[in-house]
Amino acid sequence: MDMREMTEQMEQLYQEKRFTDIKAILAEENPADIAAVLEEFKVRQQIMFFRLLPKEKAAETFVEFDADTQEDIILAFSDTELREVLDELYLDDAVDIIEEMPATIVKRILKNTDPQTRVSINKLLEYPEDSAGSIMTPEFVNLKKNNTVEDAFKRIRRTGVDKETIYTCYVTDESKRLIGVTTVRELLLHDYDDMIEDFMETNLISVQTHDDREAAVGLFDKYNFLALPVVDMENRLVGIITVDDAMDVLQEENTEDIHKMNAIVHLSEKPYLKIGVLETYRSRIPWLLLLMISATLTGMIISSFEDKLSAMIILTSFIPMLMDTGGNTGGQANVTIIRALSLNEIEMNDIFRVVYKEMRVGLCCGGTLALVNFVKMWLIDRLLFGVKSVTLAVDIVISLTLLIEVVFAKAVGCTFPIIAKRAGFDPAVMSSPFITTIVDAISLLIYFGLASAILHI
Repeated sequence: MDMREMTEQMEQLYQEKRFTDIKAILAEENPADIAAVLEEFKVRQQIMFFRLLPKEKAAETFVEFDADTQEDIILAFSDTELREVLDELYLDDAVDIIEEMPATIVKRILKNTDPQTRVSINKLLEYPEDSAGSIMTPEFVNLKKNNTVEDAFKRIRRTGVDKETIYTCYVTDESKRLIGVTTVRELLLHDYDDMIEDFMETNLISVQTHDDREAAVGLFDKYNFLALPVVDMENRLVGIITVDDAMDVLQEENTEDIHKMNAIVHLSEKPYLKIGVLETYRSRIPWLLLLMISATLTGMIISSFEDKLSAMIILTSFIPMLMDTGGNTGGQANVTIIRALSLNEIEMNDIFRVVYKEMRVGLCCGGTLALVNFVKMWLIDRLLFGVKSVTLAVDIVISLTLLIEVVFAKAVGCTFPIIAKRAGFDPAVMSSPFITTIVDAISLLIYFGLASAILHI
């Protein structure tokens, strides 16, 4: 059913108090779609609709809500209702919810979980925010190497209902050290009396609890994993990262990088329309102030050449085009290199190869732009529009500036992110606005330098 159609139908049924029909509609829908629809209603209606859901689907839907809606529901629920939802949640989902809630709500959540679950939640909360341990779940299927296929299926049936995934099964020894992995597909293709150790995969890829979570997520793309084992310093299996959690991290990291590359302080995970004006303002104004101040450098350069500009006014009209071209060129290289760094395609020791390549690209791009500009200025500006101040010398100055500034812009745009990563900073911090400011200053110096040398002003 279409989302808008579903919303309108539920609104009509609500007005007619046909709650049984609403319950039937919700029972047929996906939890993610239910969450999206319920968030269109007022809080009182959201809570009433949510109470119509079966326990398991209610928990799955609760995870899909944004933090504000989750908080509203928790505040409206009795301890019994809250406990029923929490009992159906996977541990990593419970931890994600707790991290978004205020302290009073967190206390209430922990109060309504059993002691063993509370210990597991607190242990997951101890891991650093950007670590693999912070996004793992301790709910996985583990087998022993001396188990038969029949033993494995019995264990999966007995314990699988509480696991986030049962497709990938991990083999551990008596000390819980990870020694192998197999899948339900492999189990199905073997006889019941075959031993796990005879066909389990022993060439294992895993991450440690304190490894960077973004690096861990990168392994999903590289190896097409559905789940990734997480081990401690002694190679004991303590949890797994599932593909849905990896996708969440990827989306969050990409959003954060987009914000940084556009000079915006990273906002909360709220949807755009639920972020207030003041919060949006606070996320943007610090960078705008910093960039405004840094942009005064270009103003100082222009001021220092004011006399020369007044002697040949035509030079002033080409400054915006030159600065825009330099900034755009540097931004292209910057974005390309940040992507390559995030995918581990290049490292610090590749910097000279990268710069050499980008400068050659710059020569090609700059040469093309310079040639097109030379023809355009001579044929259109001078001959067609009759701008007599566009002389051959001025045309050469503008075109040479384009060629040289594009080469420099490519070099700056590709170098800064690599150096930033080497220094331990996020490459996205070297965002396009900063690259543009630097390239603008370089472009003006090149421009005025050539003008002084060729035009003798």
